[in-house]
Amino acid sequence: MAPPRIRVVDLETAGDGPHAVCEVGWQDVTQDSSGRWRVDEGRGSLLVNPGRPITPETMSIHHILDADVAGAPYWKDVAGGVLKPEGGVHALAAHRAAFEQRYCTPRFTGGAAWICTWKCALRVWPHLTGFSNQMLRYQRMPEGLVHELGLPAHRALPDAYVTAHHLRDMLDAASLEQLLAWSREPGLLPRVPTGPERGRPWDRLAAEALSTLAQDRDPNIRFSAETELRRRGEAPAAAEAEPAQRTLL
Repeated sequence: MAPPRIRVVDLETAGDGPHAVCEVGWQDVTQDSSGRWRVDEGRGSLLVNPGRPITPETMSIHHILDADVAGAPYWKDVAGGVLKPEGGVHALAAHRAAFEQRYCTPRFTGGAAWICTWKCALRVWPHLTGFSNQMLRYQRMPEGLVHELGLPAHRALPDAYVTAHHLRDMLDAASLEQLLAWSREPGLLPRVPTGPERGRPWDRLAAEALSTLAQDRDPNIRFSAETELRRRGEAPAAAEAEPAQRTLL
């Protein structure tokens, strides 16, 4: 029987289009017979033809050229093989997974559950000062991460490889079920990210400031303020429902 496996995926895109994937990378994290999770040799990447020119804005991030993907297969032709590999997966994972989920739809994933390593990092390591994939890398310096395999940044396979090391360490700190549960909720920010209260922990805010932030348009700010209000035994005021995902960011 194959060991339990979570596949970390990372996408690079040509822009903000519904089928704009121009590269996919993946790195597997598996559980051994002792119950420990490890980053294994299951990894790879594919260039993908996005069916449109790559924008200068995105090209300046990943440096993939139109000529690089001109003869590559389309996303619809390769997505299933990457996201539903032989032997299956217990879950898929990505850093800020909402972005990958825009393209890795249930049609391609078979309805697999997702872990968002950004949301989980907020819970597991709230003392850190930054939670981007690369900030976590250099603040934490995960054991076993081969520096060269994690480069260049902002390419699909190196980014998936780095994310997988964060995921492995999260799985040693919390259960798979807990990571999945956290990933279904908005991000629980350890500190206020913007405005006059920027940088302050939620438990240091006055009730009036918390109530104002509980009405914020950002779902992560709103959720974080509401969580602190509930911790104090105060019910947050009802807010109008908004779409679960309004932007790429």
